[in-house]
Amino acid sequence: MVRFAVVVAAVVLLVLAVIWGFQRRLIYLPDTAAVASAATVLPGARDVVLEADDGVRLGAWLMPAGEPDRGIAVLVANGNAGNRASRAPLARVLAAEGLTVLLFDYRGYGGNAGGPSERGFARDVRAAQRYLVHQAGLPPGRILYYGESLGAAVVTELAAEIPPGGLLLRSPFVDLAAVGRAHYPFLPVSLLLRDEYPLADQLGTVRAPVTVVFGADDSIVPPEQSRTVAAAAPMLKNLIEIPGADHNDPVLGHGPALVAAVVELADQVARTS
Repeated sequence: MVRFAVVVAAVVLLVLAVIWGFQRRLIYLPDTAAVASAATVLPGARDVVLEADDGVRLGAWLMPAGEPDRGIAVLVANGNAGNRASRAPLARVLAAEGLTVLLFDYRGYGGNAGGPSERGFARDVRAAQRYLVHQAGLPPGRILYYGESLGAAVVTELAAEIPPGGLLLRSPFVDLAAVGRAHYPFLPVSLLLRDEYPLADQLGTVRAPVTVVFGADDSIVPPEQSRTVAAAAPMLKNLIEIPGADHNDPVLGHGPALVAAVVELADQVARTS
């Protein structure tokens, strides 16, 4: 019996060690191939290069606003999968509403050097914000941070340090451990995670208007987590639940309710900045 218990314990420890070592491969699902030029995928946009403070260079596209130009830019932080090309439809519809849009890929995505991590993504999103301020010439208060799923945590961390004009969180989670427990209730997720993304806690320090958009049938981020995030926002402007929408449905990616939420937040920023 003792020998059996020792064997079981050894197997459990081995499994946990494997999960510890390979967890980022489970969390981050990058499309690592180089992305085509902006002109090929998003006509009207131009290719730009961002540089993080550790020297990592990041591919990006800047989509200028259509007319009439609202004088507001949207910094888009992607979720954990794909690359910026899959966010082109969002940039297209937002630009048609008079918003400038910056799409970029994190390190390890879209042909960029490096590997994904919470600390690395924090550097990457700061490079995007710096570009909009210093190269595109937009005041910080006229930039909206838009975060999709994991990207919602990325822009919330940024907003806690560098306040935007407004913050839109699409399908946000409380923190990464909370999502992990929802999918792997049999694992000690909190003890295993190397990246934490404490979104809800950080949101409590953000002093900017916040809109939360989520799908009622989200199978990746439980809808109750998005509601909890909204409750943590000191300056919640709007909470929008899209009936029947799952995590990766187009209606949540670039649908009319989502676009209307971004435009409404941009109009509030324009009135107050």
